Amino acid sequence: MTPAAAEKEALSRRTVWVLAAGAGATVAGNYYCQPLLDDMARSLGVSQGLTGFVPALTQAGYALGLLLFVPLGDVLERRRLALAMLWAGIASLLAVALAPGYAWLAGASFLLGLTTVTPQLLVPFAAHLAPPERRGRVVGTVMGGLLVGILLSRTFSGLVGGVLGWRAVYWFAAALLAAFSLVLRAALPRSEPASALPYRRLLASLPVLLRQEPALRQSCLFGAATFGCFSVLWSTLTFRLAGPPFGRGSEVAGLFGLVGVAGVLAASLAGRLGDRFDPRRTILAGLAVTLFSFWVLWAGGGSLWGLAAGVVLLDAGVQGTHISNQARIYAVRPEARNRMNTAYMVAYFVGGGAGSALGAWSWSAWGWPGVCAAGGLLAAAGLAAFAATARAGRRPSE
Repeated sequence: MTPAAAEKEALSRRTVWVLAAGAGATVAGNYYCQPLLDDMARSLGVSQGLTGFVPALTQAGYALGLLLFVPLGDVLERRRLALAMLWAGIASLLAVALAPGYAWLAGASFLLGLTTVTPQLLVPFAAHLAPPERRGRVVGTVMGGLLVGILLSRTFSGLVGGVLGWRAVYWFAAALLAAFSLVLRAALPRSEPASALPYRRLLASLPVLLRQEPALRQSCLFGAATFGCFSVLWSTLTFRLAGPPFGRGSEVAGLFGLVGVAGVLAASLAGRLGDRFDPRRTILAGLAVTLFSFWVLWAGGGSLWGLAAGVVLLDAGVQGTHISNQARIYAVRPEARNRMNTAYMVAYFVGGGAGSALGAWSWSAWGWPGVCAAGGLLAAAGLAAFAATARAGRRPSE
C-alpha cells in the first residue's frame, strides 16, 4: 500500500472524531476570556473598555499565527507540526494564568492567539484524508467539534472562573491540553506533505492564490463579515449581563455558550448540503440569519430569553456560512488546502479582531443598542458583498 493510500485508509470514524475533539479542545483557548472579562477588569483594576480589547488581541495574534504557521502544513509532516503548535499553545495558556497586570495579560493573550492555531491544521488535515464524496461531511464533523469547543469553552470558563477565579481556568486548560496531546499523538496518522516549496515562496503564494481564485476572495469577505458579527456580540455580552437589568456574573455568561448549540447543527447540515448543492446557497442563508439575529438581540435584549434567541440565531448563521465557505475553497486547489485555509482564516480572524474592537468601542459609546447596530451593519456588509459577487459566483471555473 502506498503512503497516500495508507493515509486515506487511516480516516476511520474514530480518526474523524479524534480530529473533531482535537479541534475543539485546542480552539477553546481563544475564547476562555470572553465570560471572564468583567472579572479580569475588577481583578486587575482596569476598565471594562480596556479588558474588552483582550479578545481582539487574541484574535489578532491568531490571524498572525495562521499566516506564519498554518501554510507549513503543505510542506511539513502534519501530525508533528500540529503537536508542536499544541505545546506552544500550552505554554501561552500558562503565561496568561501568571499575568500580574494588564500589560502582561494583553501580551500573553496575543501570544495565546498566535500559538493556538492547531485547529486550522487539523481541519485541512481532515479534508486531505477524506475522499471527495465525503469531504463536506468530514469537514462539517470536525468543524462541529471545533464549535462545541468554542461553546463549552465559555461555559467551562464561566463556571470555573465564578468559583475559583479567572486564573484557574487557564491552569486547568493547560493541564487538559497536555493530556490531550498524548491522545492526538497516538490516534493521528502520519501525513506527508504534497509540496516542497521553500517557506518564503510558500508565503509569497498566498496573494497569488487570492488573485487567481474568485471563490477564495469571496469566502474571505463573507467569513470576515460574519465572524466580525460573532465577535461584536461575544466581546460585549458579559458586560450586558453584568449590568442592569440582569446583574449576572461570569457563570451565566458562560452558560450562554450552551444555547449556541444550534450552531453545531448548522455546521453539520451545511457540510452535508455542501456535498449536494452550490455552497453559495447556504452562505446566503447564513448571512441572512446573521443579520436577523441582531434585530432579535436589539428587540429582545432586555430579557434573558431574547438574548438567548439572538445567540442561537447568530451562532447558526455564522457557523453555517463558515462551513459552506470552507467546503467551497477546499474543493478548488487540493494541493494547496493549508494555504487556501490560511488566506481564508487570516481574513476571518482579522474580521473577528475588528469586530471585537468595534464591539468594545460601541459598548463604551452607545451601550447595547450600539452593539446591535454594529453587528447588523457588518452582516449587511456581508450581504452586500454577496450581491456584488453573484455573477462571479456562478462562473463554471469555480
